[in-house]
Amino acid sequence: MPNIKSAKKRVKVIEKKTAQNRANRSALKTQLKKFDAAAAAGQADEALLSKTAGTVDSAVGKGVIHKNKANRTKAQLAKKLANADK
Repeated sequence: MPNIKSAKKRVKVIEKKTAQNRANRSALKTQLKKFDAAAAAGQADEALLSKTAGTVDSAVGKGVIHKNKANRTKAQLAKKLANADK
């Protein structure tokens, strides 16, 4: 455990930020799983794609994932939607 007051505060702040990041990452994974399930069942549509892409962009804004990963993920989602229509 830290002995210095500022170090003790940093421990508290890091725990809080870790919890927020974990919650954001979990929400992102949940939304991606919902899209995958809908695409597999043939129920995916543009609205669900838009919502999922928004969730991915939100994760980028919060620093949970990198913007390149977000772009790659959104491209993969669009590809799944296009293939689901066939």
